[in-house]
Amino acid sequence: MPGIVDIIVLGASPDRAKVQCIFVHGRNQSPEEMEAAVIRRLSTPDIAFHLPRADDKCWYRALAVDPRSNATQAELAQSLSDLAELLQSVRAVGQPVLLGGFSQGACLSLEHAFTGQDSCDALVAFTGCRVGVQGDERPTSLTEDLPVYLTAGRADPWIPLHAFADAAAELGRGGARLRTDVFPGRGHEVGAAEIAMLDSMLADLAAGHSPKMGAAR
Repeated sequence: MPGIVDIIVLGASPDRAKVQCIFVHGRNQSPEEMEAAVIRRLSTPDIAFHLPRADDKCWYRALAVDPRSNATQAELAQSLSDLAELLQSVRAVGQPVLLGGFSQGACLSLEHAFTGQDSCDALVAFTGCRVGVQGDERPTSLTEDLPVYLTAGRADPWIPLHAFADAAAELGRGGARLRTDVFPGRGHEVGAAEIAMLDSMLADLAAGHSPKMGAAR
């Protein structure tokens, strides 16, 4: 059964950090790959990074754009429960929390946000969408005015643009403070503009205010 099997903590000590950041890896990936692709490219100081590891390198076995089966619902529920527990423990430290992820990790982070649990101060979803298809029974609660940065690559083979657009529309209807970017010709990767935006959001939270999401593309 998917779920968190361990957590790597990087950066500042959690009890001394100005911001706690949970960053969730994608399918067939690892915390170490997120460290190389994302964390090492950031420059904001005094951030504690919590990188959970999925059992068997996936948070659920279906593709994000497959209809939700009973098996997917059960796997997703376990991974979301583990993520909520991690968020609760990180939130208890008393600093702002940014939740983020790439690919399947971005999808899982979005699904957590739509449960309506008030456990993060900002969300970053690099190449993400809702899990399932329109018509599936999916939660639609969202913390109003939650800052969300959602991205897609036009040439990405895993997250089609229509699924990204559906997620953006649901975030808008839910009252998120949303910024989106679509990168022409971009495949399944994290680009410099996304790193710059995440850096700016962490810096804003560390300075004690909500992210402006004003970094240049």
